Amino acid sequence: MGGEPNTRLSDLFGLAGWSKGELARLVNRQAAAMGHPQLATDTSRVRRWIDLGETPRDPVPRVLAALFTERLGRVVTIEDLGFVRGGRAGGRRAAGNAENPDALPWAPDRTAAVLTEFTGMDLMLNRRGLVGAGAALTAGPALTSVMYDWLHSDPALSSDAPRSADPLHAEPAGYDLYEAAPIGSQEIEALEDSVEVFRAWDAARGGGLQRKAVVGQLNEVGGMLAYRHPDHLQRRLWGVAANLAVLAGWMSHDIGLEPTAQKYFVIATHAAREGGDRPRAGEALSRAARQMIHLGRPDEALDLMKLAKSGSGEENLPRTRAMLCTIEAWAQASMGRGQAMRRTLGEAEDLFVADKGDVPAPSWMQMFDEADLHGMEALAFRTLAEHEPGAAVIAQRHAKKALELRVGGRQRSMIFDYISLASACFIADDPEQADRYARLALVSMGETSSIRTWDRLREMYRLTGQYAGYRRIEELRQEIERAMPKAAVKKQGRTEV
Repeated sequence: MGGEPNTRLSDLFGLAGWSKGELARLVNRQAAAMGHPQLATDTSRVRRWIDLGETPRDPVPRVLAALFTERLGRVVTIEDLGFVRGGRAGGRRAAGNAENPDALPWAPDRTAAVLTEFTGMDLMLNRRGLVGAGAALTAGPALTSVMYDWLHSDPALSSDAPRSADPLHAEPAGYDLYEAAPIGSQEIEALEDSVEVFRAWDAARGGGLQRKAVVGQLNEVGGMLAYRHPDHLQRRLWGVAANLAVLAGWMSHDIGLEPTAQKYFVIATHAAREGGDRPRAGEALSRAARQMIHLGRPDEALDLMKLAKSGSGEENLPRTRAMLCTIEAWAQASMGRGQAMRRTLGEAEDLFVADKGDVPAPSWMQMFDEADLHGMEALAFRTLAEHEPGAAVIAQRHAKKALELRVGGRQRSMIFDYISLASACFIADDPEQADRYARLALVSMGETSSIRTWDRLREMYRLTGQYAGYRRIEELRQEIERAMPKAAVKKQGRTEV
């Protein structure tokens, strides 16, 4: 039977370096290990999957996802392989296209299945000591174009969407099969409490040390969502899933697993939307925008921020809107748009003051306080100073205010403030003050597992080049080079750590 080639499977097959016969043998062996000894795949079937675009019967897509995940050292899902979830053998592919490879947005039933599968594969990488890498990030405009109408529609309508008759419809992921069962309000409250513990740990120590625990907890919640609970419990469970997915994404971003992080942010957006929490969905998208700015793609971040702000709905509190404005301002600063950045930061300040606290802020907004407002303003002005050196003085003022207001348990944020302050001092031609604050950042960085702090420090290191003749700055440069993770030093070299 003729058909179009499965280009996504073909590309991954090429990266894996297997022959078709070798892949067939691996599928049979892996299927037996997963409890399907009757499966018999041969070379001709592999050829039909790749060259003719045929979709094999279950459990072959899951088996292939596990094999490619282990081989490539990053999460590979059924959608990544170009297969339709739950399709029949010989069927044509319909799982997205080049612009929308994940076939976004997902139906309510499918969100829990994708969540469970993706976390299961991620945990498998953790168990085997592999590192997520390689996959490309989806561009900001591609995300916004496919999710705009969905995010702006009435969340209540999701309950009218077609669902499987079987409440245990979520597909198992990797080797971890979660036996779905009903839970009550006390169990959900315990899950909500665990989110707060993970969030506090991330703020204090960075994403590397607890990421596996968060992903594991999210995997469990995905299994719970496979059971049909009463609406009020199901919404709370979706809220837990959204919060954990944001944390998993932020922790992944914090240690440099960028495609994995973006996938978690998309999962979080879907989970929040299924729970009827538009502001949470918008905040999840804003995390993806911050990721884009960090990776040097501020124009795509602005696309995501437009969707985050408009899709959050009118119920967004002033402080949440202020936080979104600071991210938008940082993107504008990255593009050298000083006037727009100042206008957006002014709006953020007005919104922050307008929030009287008469309506309790959601748990996920507890971390954005006055210190964070000044910290983000410092980052925006320090970023703009690359285009307008005069902005460095204002960046210093905001960074010092942020440090003055920081409370205990926010070690990573303090490091960022020190780096913003040191960078602004270098740009303002004040190397003595810059040296002081750079050393305060450096002495604190060994206490966290955040790769992002090293990324920011590399940006600051670049600014030290013009002061290489100063003895103190030369010593600082050498200390940074010795402290920098070895992979980063090898990649960047001495002049651009």
